[in-house]
Amino acid sequence: MAEQDVNWITLVDEEGHEHRFNLLNIVELEGAKYAVMVPELQDSATEEEEEAVIFRIETDEHGEEVLVDIEDDDEFAKVCELLDEMVEDEDEDSPEDEAEE
Repeated sequence: MAEQDVNWITLVDEEGHEHRFNLLNIVELEGAKYAVMVPELQDSATEEEEEAVIFRIETDEHGEEVLVDIEDDDEFAKVCELLDEMVEDEDEDSPEDEAEE
């Protein structure tokens, strides 16, 4: 991973196993917030194999923010489309592109 801020979050699954994720971004879409995270790199994986995971951020009955799987395919597709647009915009604004010309 490139030199950047690392915001580690540890999640506990239903079986009690801990998993570490780097929080890359929080985005909003249609009034909902989503956390975009990458799991901690395993020994056998390479940077190119990293895949981001997306969770919807909701508030539970105690007022705490919780991460929820996105089970609706349309909702997931919309969030992925938004993220793709953000990456394209970032690539277009990249100063490296101008330096190479």
